[in-house]
Amino acid sequence: MDRDTDIGGPVQRFPPTRHSAIIAARSEDPEVRQRAFETIVAGYWKPAYKYIRIKWQSSNEDAKDLTQGFFTTAIEKNYFASYDRSKASFQTFLRTCLDGFVANQRKSAQRQKRGGGLEHLSLDFSAAESELSLQVNVSGITPEELFHREWVRSVFSMAIEELQKHYAEKGSAVHYELFERYDLSEDETRVSYASLAKHYDLATTEVTNYLAATRREFRKRVLGKLQEMTATEEEFRTEARSLLGVEIK
Repeated sequence: MDRDTDIGGPVQRFPPTRHSAIIAARSEDPEVRQRAFETIVAGYWKPAYKYIRIKWQSSNEDAKDLTQGFFTTAIEKNYFASYDRSKASFQTFLRTCLDGFVANQRKSAQRQKRGGGLEHLSLDFSAAESELSLQVNVSGITPEELFHREWVRSVFSMAIEELQKHYAEKGSAVHYELFERYDLSEDETRVSYASLAKHYDLATTEVTNYLAATRREFRKRVLGKLQEMTATEEEFRTEARSLLGVEIK
């Protein structure tokens, strides 16, 4: 019997190969640095935007300007190269830099022109604001906790996007569709394997096997994103355990 019945799955041994964007941001190669910056921005811009909205009580428009301005300045001045992983996690470091940036901007009453050098990233502030409108009434959550929760959401979102593309390119879209309908659906009455088998004209065993394979592929991609978005092995292993319940050997 396949024991891989949920996204976390049984204890895994994933030999990590470090591809940390945070470390790559220090590279002397400008192309490597640019790719690293794009990865960091992709994973952290939405947590930063929501953090500014909640902690600094900024308006939607100001938060847009501040988020774009912060990451534009961080890239231009290479903020991330100064990160010392022996002192704090990268999330704490980035929030500290963000707080300092917002405070300085408010003191000077200046704003960087929205978009700056990051327009090519197409930051979807409308979607972020829509999400936030559904979250602001959650009681007992601090801005720091919100930041981490949104970072986790970004990691999963990027992994899901990659997963969908992977199966589309393989011509195996049904794998992703089964995963989406069974594991990603927010409907409290989750569909059964039998109903999925009937809908897709598959045997129940095929549904079981497809879902197991897709969950493994999803975990692989989540772990890949965690490797990119963390700076140390300890941080990577902690997040892998927290998010997926897996122990990295």
